[in-house]
Amino acid sequence: MNPLRLLLPLALALLPLRAAAMDLAATRAAIDALIAQPRYAAARWGIAVVSLDSGRTLYAHDANKLFMPASTAKLFTAALVLNGLDTGYRIPTRILGPAPGWRGRVDGPIVLYGMGDPSLGADPLTSGWADALAAQLAARGVRRVRGDLIADATYFSGPPLGDGWEASDLLSSFAAPASALGVHENQVRLTVTPSARAGEPAQLALDPSVAMRLDARVQTAPAGTLGDLNLYRAPGSDLLHAFGTIAVQAPARSFRLAMDEPARVAGAELLQALGRLHIAVDGELRVRRWPQPRNASQADLHVLAEVLSPPLATLLRTGLKRSQNLYLQNLLQLAGLRAQVFAGAAAPGGFLTSADWGLQALRQLLDRIGVPPSASLIGEGTGLSRRDLTTPDALVRLLAFLGNGPDAGLVRDMLPIAGVDGTLAARMRGTRAAGNVQAKTGSMSYVNGLAGYVTSAAGEHLAFAILLNDYDPPAGTPASADVDAIAVWLAELGEPGAAPP
Repeated sequence: MNPLRLLLPLALALLPLRAAAMDLAATRAAIDALIAQPRYAAARWGIAVVSLDSGRTLYAHDANKLFMPASTAKLFTAALVLNGLDTGYRIPTRILGPAPGWRGRVDGPIVLYGMGDPSLGADPLTSGWADALAAQLAARGVRRVRGDLIADATYFSGPPLGDGWEASDLLSSFAAPASALGVHENQVRLTVTPSARAGEPAQLALDPSVAMRLDARVQTAPAGTLGDLNLYRAPGSDLLHAFGTIAVQAPARSFRLAMDEPARVAGAELLQALGRLHIAVDGELRVRRWPQPRNASQADLHVLAEVLSPPLATLLRTGLKRSQNLYLQNLLQLAGLRAQVFAGAAAPGGFLTSADWGLQALRQLLDRIGVPPSASLIGEGTGLSRRDLTTPDALVRLLAFLGNGPDAGLVRDMLPIAGVDGTLAARMRGTRAAGNVQAKTGSMSYVNGLAGYVTSAAGEHLAFAILLNDYDPPAGTPASADVDAIAVWLAELGEPGAAPP
C-alpha cells in the first residue's frame, strides 16, 4: 500500500495547517493519490496545470477529455467580452417618445427601452433608476402622456433562457431570465412569516409585489413542528404556488426566486415613479418582447431620458466574483449584437439569436487561441447548461491567453480570490492559497470545478483547471474540499517547472 495514500485523508483534514513547500514529484504523487481514492471510482477527474512562465505542462490528467465545466465556463464569456467589447462602455436604459408639445403633453406612447443592463435597480449607480428617469421627463416639462407605456425588451433576439437550461432550475434566482430590459437582477424575494397562532394562514409577501401572482396556501403549524414549505411555478407562468406549513414562532423564511416577466416589472416601477411626480399616463402598460419585431418607427422617437449602467468591466467583475448568471448571459448577447453589426455582408443566412452571434464570435476567438471546436462545446454564457462541455486543456489555453495578454491584471482582479472575496471568500483560508489563488469556481449537482491562476512557493506563475464530474460527495464532505486541496498543493509547489523533466 502506498503510504502517501494512507496519510492523504489526514493531510486533507489538516490542510489549513500545511505550510511546507513541496517538490514537483511530491505534488504529482499527492494529486495522483487523491484522485485514485475508491470514493472516486465512478467519478471523473480532469486536470491541467501549465506554467505561464515557461509554457511547460506540470500536471495533466484526462486534460483532453470533455467535462461539464459548470460556472468555470464563464471564463469563455469573459474572454469574449474583454476581446470584443469596450470595457468602459456603459449600457443605457432609455425612455423614447415624441417630443413634448403644448403644456407638457406627449402625444403617443412612450417606450421604456432596455439595452441589456443586468444591474438596473441592483447597483448603487442605478438603484434609483425609475425616479431618475421620471425626474428627467419632468425637467423636460412633461406632464401628460397621451398613450401607453411600452416596456420594450426587443433589443435582444432570442429566448430569455440560455440554451440547455433545465426546467427544474427556472424558479431559482440563479436561473433568472436574461432580458434586454430587466430590474433587480430579475429576481423577486418571497418572505413567509408564521401567524401568531397555530392553524391560521401564514403571511406571504413578494418584493417587488408586482413581480408575479401568488397562490398562498401555507398554514401555521404548532410550535416545534418541522416546517414543510413548497414552491412551484410552471415554466412560462407568472403564478407562484406556495403551500405547506411553517411553525408558530419560527423565524420568517426568505427565498430568492426568478421573475417571470422582468420587463413588465420594470415598466410597473416606472409608472409608479411617474405617478410620484404627477406625470399622468393615459394608456396602459404594455410589454414588447422577442419574437415581436423591434418597432420600425423607433428611429423617429426622441431620447427623453436615460440612465447608464456601471462600465462593462465592473459588470463583468461583479458577474465573475459572484458567479452571477444573468450578468454573463446578458454580456454574451451584447457581444453577439456587436458581432452581428460587424459581420455585414459576411453574415450567414438564416436567423441567429443574439446569443448565437455571441457564440460565433467566441468560436472565432478560440480558433485564434488554438482551441479546436471539438475541445469546447459551449452553448450559452454561464455554465448553467449541462450541455456545455470543455476540456481542462481548453480552459488552461484560454487562461494562458488571458494571463499573458494586455488585460492580465484586469482578469486576475475580476476573479474570486481564495479566502478573500467572491465565491472563494470562505475557502482555502489559512493556507498558501489564501490571497494567492485567483480562480473561477463552478458547481452544480455532481459537478465541481476550479480554474484560474496561482503563484507557486517558488514564484512560478501557473494556470490550472480542475474539473470533477459525476461525483456525489458524502454528506458533510463537499466536493470543493478536494478540489481546493489540489489548488493548495500548487501554491505550495517549491520547485520551478521551467526546465524539461
